[in-house]
Amino acid sequence: MKPRHQVSRAAVDLIKRFEGYRQKAAQLPDGRWTIGYGHTLTARGGATVSEQDAEALLLYDLITVAHAVNEHTYAPLNQNQFDALTCFAFNIGTENFMRSGVLRRINEGSLLQAACAMEMWRKADFEGERIVIDALVRRRAAEKTLFLTPPDGQWVPAPSPVLRPKVDYDASCAVPKQTPAAVSARLEGDKAVAEREEGPAPLTPAVPEEDAPSASQQAAAAVSARLEAILADEPARPAAKPVQDLAVPEPPPAPVVPVPAAEPAPVLHAPVDPAPTLEPFRLTPEEPVPAQAPLFVPDPPAAPSAPSQVEPTLFETAREPARSPFNLGGFSTSGAEVDIQTLDVPLNPPEQPVFGNGSLLVSLGLLGLALFGGGVLWNLSVASDPGLTAVRMFGWGASVIGVICFAVSAYLLLRKLGGPDLDEE
Repeated sequence: MKPRHQVSRAAVDLIKRFEGYRQKAAQLPDGRWTIGYGHTLTARGGATVSEQDAEALLLYDLITVAHAVNEHTYAPLNQNQFDALTCFAFNIGTENFMRSGVLRRINEGSLLQAACAMEMWRKADFEGERIVIDALVRRRAAEKTLFLTPPDGQWVPAPSPVLRPKVDYDASCAVPKQTPAAVSARLEGDKAVAEREEGPAPLTPAVPEEDAPSASQQAAAAVSARLEAILADEPARPAAKPVQDLAVPEPPPAPVVPVPAAEPAPVLHAPVDPAPTLEPFRLTPEEPVPAQAPLFVPDPPAAPSAPSQVEPTLFETAREPARSPFNLGGFSTSGAEVDIQTLDVPLNPPEQPVFGNGSLLVSLGLLGLALFGGGVLWNLSVASDPGLTAVRMFGWGASVIGVICFAVSAYLLLRKLGGPDLDEE
């Protein structure tokens, strides 16, 4: 049977310190009367009480509170914990105490969490708003200290070099979101009046954390403002011209090499692809290629200083004389030049399929699914066999191979459908 505790002198002194002594009865804003150390049950207008009688009334009120604490707490408590809970329940009321998280955590055996939960009861309705009261913050701290004080005075050692404290962000909710108001209660005639110590003007509550921007939002806003300041100093860049409007300047004409008139050599030209799709091969990469180069260039008229007759070429289409000197050996008998820039040699030949067509990949994927399903069914059929036997290993191996085949086929099929990579172009 759980022992029943009695209120000790520590609880009485703590309550008297925070309640304060009122010799004459004072009327509360809700119409009730209070006298002594927070006694309201038998207080009447015009009544007076001495300090000894006020303490007796306090002990009378604590009988009901101590009974509620004894009846509704099921975890074993020491005397300091019982006194702290009695002070706490006297302040918030026995009805609030019985449905509070403090009592629930005590009955769960979480005594440290229960002590921390006391600090949640620190607000009061004052001047039409619910604010954090400075005196309630201090009262909760004193009750929590009494709750955590060992009855024998032997504290658990926690040396700083061994247990170096770190920031606990989970306890950020214990910090009030608004500045606690210092409120003092005084008597004006037969009425109790509560007012702020700094003046009757209400304090401006702090912005709640959920309404204020978070730390990440503030950092993002600072970076955005910095980028705007940097980009504002740079001149605006002109809009890019369309690709079709860009024209590559014509290269300077190459020096004309005179050809002997006696033996004109035929000029060789490569056949032209009617619809070229790739860039022509060039021996001189430093020379820019004209944009939209014509496919057929007529031969310019012969210069008067070097008259010559052009014989029919090996191909029907005549081309412009070559700009880069290149001798074809047996086809040229007089040092004639060939237009190598007109040789349309594709740089990137069409890629050959590496992994076959799509039907092979689909077959590989279906094979993987079949292996996976067969392995699972095999393991289910031998589920009665205990342990990891060779039969089970066979089923799991087939399942793993099926998953690998399906993953490889899916990857290759998606890569095939997606087209060539941009990095390879």
